[in-house]
Amino acid sequence: MIREERRKARQRKSILGIIVGVVIFLALAFLIVVKVFCVKNIIVEGNKLYDASVIKKAVLNDQYSWNSLYVVTKYKFVDTKEIPFIDTMEISLESPTTLHIKVYEKGMMGYIYIPSIDENAYFDKNGLVVETSKEVIEGIPQICGIDCDEVVLYEKLPVDSDRLREILTLTQALKRNKLLPDSITFGGEDEPALSYGNIEVLMGDMTLLTQKVERLSKIKPSLEGMKGTLHLENWTEETTNIVFDRKDVGKKDQKKS
Repeated sequence: MIREERRKARQRKSILGIIVGVVIFLALAFLIVVKVFCVKNIIVEGNKLYDASVIKKAVLNDQYSWNSLYVVTKYKFVDTKEIPFIDTMEISLESPTTLHIKVYEKGMMGYIYIPSIDENAYFDKNGLVVETSKEVIEGIPQICGIDCDEVVLYEKLPVDSDRLREILTLTQALKRNKLLPDSITFGGEDEPALSYGNIEVLMGDMTLLTQKVERLSKIKPSLEGMKGTLHLENWTEETTNIVFDRKDVGKKDQKKS
């Protein structure tokens, strides 16, 4: 009988020891989480359209966001705050005190103004509408001369398929060469004209488009500060000169292609 009571007493002590150990462990873990995992530094990468402060404010948006472990765990289960023109954001720990925010912006090639909603429809390299907004984003060209009454997010622009293909081919070629203009206008001949401030570039039809864009990339720097029209509409591989009609001096210059 005494032996049994002693055995039970040892079991109670053992269980109590385990409980105390668990409590101590949890207390230590809590102290580490509270004292060590404090947000002191934030690295923001991939943001071009928004300042880093805007990204930080969107991610650290509640009363517990001072804790780096909490922030990372939170966004494993919850999406970050939706920001126009931002596709996704990835949040990770560089160290217990440093958060790393990787921003993936929507890849926009241009936009078309939609009168029915009084907003701009931004589209990607596949012609899908990725955003509608009243905002005008610097560095993204407006496509003019295209009739479009309404759009649906994440669906293709409702324009003629051949015209859409031309728009996408042109904007992608220009983007590859870092030549995206302020606007691209399809006029009466349905041939695109590019606008770079005071410089207009007439591209002609889509024949030899890649070569025309390459010539434009070489000529454009020499036109800095000028006003006029660069004629590429009649350019061929055999052409030796390209005409630049300088409106500010009232004469035509011949630019080597």
